[in-house]
Amino acid sequence: MERLRTYLKNFDIELTDNQLTQFEKYYELLVEKNKVMNLTAITEKEDVIIKHFADSLAAFHYVKEFKSFTENSYSLIDVGTGAGFPGLPLKIAFPKLKVTLFDSLNKRILFLDEVIDALELTDIDTIHGRAEEGGRNAALRGQFDFVVSRAVANMAVLSEYCLPFAKVGGYFVPYKSATIEEELASSDKAIKVLGGKLLHTKTVTLPDTDIGRSFVIVKKVKDTPKAYPRKAGTAQKSPIN
Repeated sequence: MERLRTYLKNFDIELTDNQLTQFEKYYELLVEKNKVMNLTAITEKEDVIIKHFADSLAAFHYVKEFKSFTENSYSLIDVGTGAGFPGLPLKIAFPKLKVTLFDSLNKRILFLDEVIDALELTDIDTIHGRAEEGGRNAALRGQFDFVVSRAVANMAVLSEYCLPFAKVGGYFVPYKSATIEEELASSDKAIKVLGGKLLHTKTVTLPDTDIGRSFVIVKKVKDTPKAYPRKAGTAQKSPIN
């Protein structure tokens, strides 16, 4: 875990010993639970540190010019969080964040509840549900300063899943692969229709790898029209373009 501390200095993130201990516990719980349910194909410790933990936190370096995770208690929802990435690492590194982990598979939510209890985290919730339903829920729609997602959906589809959660003035930050230009071009209309404005994209190479990661910074500039998100499955079948 000392390697994680070293890696994160490249992104101007300083971790305490207690935070490193929390990451250690998280890793142990992840690997143990992965024996009985499919949480991740990445289980070697060094790989988890780089491809899950460092990857989850790298976005901070590019978001901080807009909002500081360290100084304010912003609300953040991780849509399609899976095994907790990137939401849980962000919560560990930036305790002031008020985090919601949202996923469609209840078994994953139960695992995340175990991790939250074991790490004694506060101001963090889990919600089981589909993004299309969550985006129409008045308690969640337009409520978050940050919406993040490391889901594999196309950018146009992911925007329909995620932008409804962001409040006007908030940010949607999807984690995408390094080659994002074509996908961004095809999602331009969707982002605008859903109330977003593309600010810029930052591409990094993960430490000690040749893996590229692009962080897309989208600002929510107006309310998402009531017609969105559409019913389950529609965005995937008929993306806005």
